[in-house]
Amino acid sequence: MIFTKSNKYDKDFLMENMMGPNCIKILEELTSKIKLEKGMRILDLGCGKGISSIFLAKEFDATVFATDLWIEPTENYKRFKEFKLDDKIFPIQAEAHELPYAEGFFDAVISVDSYHYFGNKEGFLDNHISPLVKEGGILAMAMPGLKEDFVDGIPDELIPFWQDNMNFHSITWWNKLWSESESVIVEKCEALNCHDEAWKDWINCDNSYAINDKKMMEVENGKYFNTISLIARTK
Repeated sequence: MIFTKSNKYDKDFLMENMMGPNCIKILEELTSKIKLEKGMRILDLGCGKGISSIFLAKEFDATVFATDLWIEPTENYKRFKEFKLDDKIFPIQAEAHELPYAEGFFDAVISVDSYHYFGNKEGFLDNHISPLVKEGGILAMAMPGLKEDFVDGIPDELIPFWQDNMNFHSITWWNKLWSESESVIVEKCEALNCHDEAWKDWINCDNSYAINDKKMMEVENGKYFNTISLIARTK
């Protein structure tokens, strides 16, 4: 895949601010599957250090609510000011089950590399996310996942790296969870082509988490993991 938009961004800036597989490359592919328009209000859920929010504001001239639990809003605000986007991106610190937004406020909710941490339970989508989106609005999530769910437990080679909160699941698993929702219609649930590139960028960072993930990906060797996109519309 040719990353026309992603390649415009300074590599050092991205490497310094990544918190997982390259969210800009993931987001470029994810947004190619949906129609975002100028002036839309977008919730960037689990935005980390805000580089995904910068991408959405710059590339689509959208108003973005950059929401994260762990990164201080002031830190993200400084980054947004550096890009002269402080009038387009609003940093918010909030937990995904207690989002401080009005019902029907957003045209779209987008989440890259975070939804699996909090959205893997039945009822979460209907109770906490879809009510915030206008009728016919867009939900677009991308997350690390599995090519196939593990039937016989975690493979031996992955056990040293596996954590209970990883919440990696297959396309089939995620499609079933969202298809049971009463508030959305699933349009697409598929693997993204950017998987290898996005992970390659991440494990080449000097981030301490990336160093550990590099060992995991060497052992995994392309056998088990993929990156999943999940796209739906609110009813």
